[in-house]
Amino acid sequence: MDEETHHPETPVGGHVTCARCGTTREPGAPPATWLCSVEDGGHRYVCEDCARTHIRAIESRLDSAWW
Repeated sequence: MDEETHHPETPVGGHVTCARCGTTREPGAPPATWLCSVEDGGHRYVCEDCARTHIRAIESRLDSAWW
């Protein structure tokens, strides 16, 4: 288990916005309940509510354009 863990970068500007519904969080790191994915070379954050709604698509690794 010598894998290096890479943590998501803190978004530029400080605010974290959900890529699905547009919910915005205060400056700083997103809450632990938010998801982060890398698509097209950039980080996309998804809030807890959107993640719960689309959990099957996320776990199936479907492109976010499909859900």
